[in-house]
Amino acid sequence: MKPASDDWTVPQDWEAYRPEDHAVWDTLFARQCALLPGRVAPQFLAGLDVLRLSRPGIPDFAELSERLMARTGWQVVAVPGLVPEDVFFEHLANRRFVAGRFIRRRDQLDYLQEPDVFHDVFGHVPLLADPVFADYMQAYGEGGLRSIKFGMLDRLARLYWYTVEFGLIATEEGLRIYGAGIVSSFGETRYALESDVPERLPFELMRVMRTPYRIDDFQERYFVIPDFGTLLRATRDTDFAPVYGALRGLGDY
Repeated sequence: MKPASDDWTVPQDWEAYRPEDHAVWDTLFARQCALLPGRVAPQFLAGLDVLRLSRPGIPDFAELSERLMARTGWQVVAVPGLVPEDVFFEHLANRRFVAGRFIRRRDQLDYLQEPDVFHDVFGHVPLLADPVFADYMQAYGEGGLRSIKFGMLDRLARLYWYTVEFGLIATEEGLRIYGAGIVSSFGETRYALESDVPERLPFELMRVMRTPYRIDDFQERYFVIPDFGTLLRATRDTDFAPVYGALRGLGDY
């Protein structure tokens, strides 16, 4: 059901969270913070500082946005769930990250198919404190708005999936995770780096956009970027009209 606001935002209603909700957040937060050093991109660890707010538990989006705005001009806004693509792109293009308000139950610590506030905020927000990645997210939103007329949203969604959600990055210290879907998952944090099952492929825009993904299990393949500047340039500097034209004549991998 469409909310009353045209941009789909709703009040976070922080005061409505129960002590158990905050306890679940604290459990997830502590568990991932212990697991991520040596496995996650250093920019993510640096950005975690924006989540260390004045009180424990689920962050208050107003306080979080104030800290994030001072870093990179981004803010976090609450939405009731998944929003239409044009609304999502419009928010990103204006440096607003949409986040769900609800949090998983304690019996769902290890897996939840629908993104909750832990995935959205812990997984995504720390990298929004990095200037280059923050610019990439805005560029993706702007590109998404332009893409609507081409009818290729499913292909563009693959770029988001294999970078923002499930991306890997090569650092001087070795392979690291940065995608929010991995960073917020206890099991996939290890799997993405340590399992010999998935493919790990160099990032190449056309290859990414020709690669389907799955939402019900760990990924079958990951794409590795050399740095966040590569993502920004690939999105900001590419004329996607000929890319979409080429994709129409090509099948999926």
